[in-house]
Amino acid sequence: MSTSSRDFGKSVETFLLGLRIASPLPNGIEVLQPYSDREVRRVVREMCATFYTDEPQRIALWGINPGRFGAGLTGLSFTDPYALRNDLGIDSTIDGRREISAEFVYRVIDAYGGPSTFYRDVYMSALSPLGFVRGTTNLNFYDDVELQDALTPQILRWTKKQISFGLRSDVTVVLGTGKLKHYMEQHVKAQCGFSKVLYLEHPRFIMQYRRKSVDDYVRKYVETIRGLVSPA
Repeated sequence: MSTSSRDFGKSVETFLLGLRIASPLPNGIEVLQPYSDREVRRVVREMCATFYTDEPQRIALWGINPGRFGAGLTGLSFTDPYALRNDLGIDSTIDGRREISAEFVYRVIDAYGGPSTFYRDVYMSALSPLGFVRGTTNLNFYDDVELQDALTPQILRWTKKQISFGLRSDVTVVLGTGKLKHYMEQHVKAQCGFSKVLYLEHPRFIMQYRRKSVDDYVRKYVETIRGLVSPA
């Protein structure tokens, strides 16, 4: 049973701050666990209390998993320390460099009308809300077969749990048109009850390989989300 909208922010806070990996990880892979840090926990609480309050059902946008310079530091999806301070207005001692996926996403948020408007309509997460590294390199969970197999039952539990907070299940958006799309179609869509899934190019792909067309992709993101929030 879904929680009421007034409980949404508290549900998100409790979920994020309680995240753990239940399955053992393959050798050489470590989990990014920002939520053990006191400052990250404070930041998450402030984010949820400010932007995830008494609102209608939100559309979920799902990424892959956090990286070391974005959500792996701040605990907030597609949010680096720069965006935390300069876009969300949350002062913090968390330090780090600009992360290109976060840079793109906050261009989208600005074009949408700013954080208050965006987060009223949208919930940002990742299929795996915890990230992974091998050595000093970010790792997408689907790039290691053993990791994907070990993680899939947990991903399904995490996704179903977040839907239960009051997210829309008739439609959702995935930020990835390649391997993440394949994974969503094969492992998640039907099991989690999504009637329709839309796929947008991943922010990192856009910033690395389509930078000259960033404005076009920003418009595409905004138009896609607005079309779901207020269908014609």
